Amino acid sequence: MGRPKVAFFDLSCCEGCQLQVANLGEELLDVLGLIDLVEFREVMSETWPGRYDVAIVEGSVVNEESEQRVREIRERCNVLIAYGSCATIGGVNGMKNCRPIEESQAAVYGDKTDWFPASKTRAVDQVVPVDYYIHGCPIYPPEFIKVLKAALAGLSYQVPDYAVCVECKFNENVCMYDKGVTCLGPITRAGCNSWCINAGNVCYGCRGMVSNPNKSGAEDVLRRYELNPQLIANKMMMYNAAKEGGDE
Repeated sequence: MGRPKVAFFDLSCCEGCQLQVANLGEELLDVLGLIDLVEFREVMSETWPGRYDVAIVEGSVVNEESEQRVREIRERCNVLIAYGSCATIGGVNGMKNCRPIEESQAAVYGDKTDWFPASKTRAVDQVVPVDYYIHGCPIYPPEFIKVLKAALAGLSYQVPDYAVCVECKFNENVCMYDKGVTCLGPITRAGCNSWCINAGNVCYGCRGMVSNPNKSGAEDVLRRYELNPQLIANKMMMYNAAKEGGDE
């Protein structure tokens, strides 16, 4: 049967997640020994006309063309992995959902809006079924390796459904709120090993919200640090407008 055929695709995105994969170095070489890489625009020009065992899709669906493309990819693959915030939750492209599409088009294209048809931003699973998710902007490399190996072995992978704060405490970080900085770790799903906070940054919510956030705990944080709830809501829309709000 040979090695499984794996292909990478990009929709509307910055392609930063593909760069994360390309920069894996020796770990990538280990993975390449397990698969037959047939498409990956960042590192090769070849394409594959047949079926894929695994298709890995980056980017969100923002117009009719990208919708048709992701449907065709889904039809040609056995397993589909959505990776990166744009693909898994809509990502930064989803911010345009917070106002009429026509206004967003005009802001970007001016009087040439008719040249660039657009629609509401959607995550990949809002258009086609997705088998595995790798959240993050960009993706966390160790998680990518873990999910790909699970997909190749036919094993399940459950994205952690607890807050980034849990990982943050394991890593013994000082809470950003204690530093006087607003952080979305309390309501964002983990799985990144609190990557950004470890490096001195804040959590921007790029992995999406936990399914059952601790509302009372969040309210306590808002009261304790005298924060405006709307500030938190606005920050969350940077990545989550396509699934958590916007124009719906």
